[in-house]
Amino acid sequence: MASIQLSREALIHNLDIIAHQVDGKDKIAVVLKDNAYGHGAQLIAQAVSEYGVKQAVVRLEREALEIIDYFDNVLILGECSTIHHPKLSYALNSLDEIAKHLPGSRIELKIDTGMHRNGIAPSDIETAMAMMAERGLVCIGMMSHFRSADTLSSEWFWQRRIFDTAKAEASESARRYGWNLRFHISNSAGAFRSSVCTDDMVRVGIALYGCLEMDATLVQPDLKPVLSLVGEKIATRVLKKGERIGYNGIYEASEDEVVSTYDLGYANGLDRLASNRYTTPEGIALRGRISMDNAVFSSDTDRLVVFDNANDYAKAVGTIGYEILACLDKTLIREWKVR
Repeated sequence: MASIQLSREALIHNLDIIAHQVDGKDKIAVVLKDNAYGHGAQLIAQAVSEYGVKQAVVRLEREALEIIDYFDNVLILGECSTIHHPKLSYALNSLDEIAKHLPGSRIELKIDTGMHRNGIAPSDIETAMAMMAERGLVCIGMMSHFRSADTLSSEWFWQRRIFDTAKAEASESARRYGWNLRFHISNSAGAFRSSVCTDDMVRVGIALYGCLEMDATLVQPDLKPVLSLVGEKIATRVLKKGERIGYNGIYEASEDEVVSTYDLGYANGLDRLASNRYTTPEGIALRGRISMDNAVFSSDTDRLVVFDNANDYAKAVGTIGYEILACLDKTLIREWKVR
């Protein structure tokens, strides 16, 4: 059966690099949204908790409740509170959301420093604080998000400046209501843009999983991909010279060739755009069109590593590793590699 194989060694290697970069594991908040970028939220949560990470970030309440036992706090990015839990906090993305949260909820105010996606204007910080207090919410932090930290431009600098300037106003405003704020803006790429970490917490996602890609002009940390996608052979045949294989026969054998069908297809997250144009890490070519549940490779091996770095597969289909990882079939077996 096809499976996702995870490397604990790679995960710990990445955590060591990140902890060194941000000045300690206590500053690390692991992003486990969307099934930990396809890696399996429970597996990753347990492993990083054993390493000593105490903070996590997810998108939904249900995701938070699945991994809450492993952490001191879980930040929810995309939903308003429907329950009270002492370990949960919620990103406030707009002034309108204030009235949607349950009184007593713990809130992390998001400000828009230039991404223009979510968050209030910095000029509305005092208004937001007053409205939260009136609603009976408790503000525990202020956050933002870099839009271009992985590219060489001035944008990282001016977003950082806007956020740092807003800290003083937010701290002063929060003190009026008896709140002590934590501040965080850095994502994976942002964490590696400076040798000094001035955030109280750093939200690391793609770096944790070893697939961070920075501009060639920026420092690329020596991270290791954690996830490999492995297929199992269904059938083997000799494709005769001139025979074509799969839907619409887009591959024709130029000579007799041994090919095998493996139990992975686009229903499992194997993007169809890679059809007839992808080669595995071992140099094995994908032949013909990817089907819903099957793909054919020029091989007769029983177990085939389709990719061990999502960025490599992403390049074959013109996208990014994030998308490949996030679209992996949630029903696939996920397990730690045996050394």
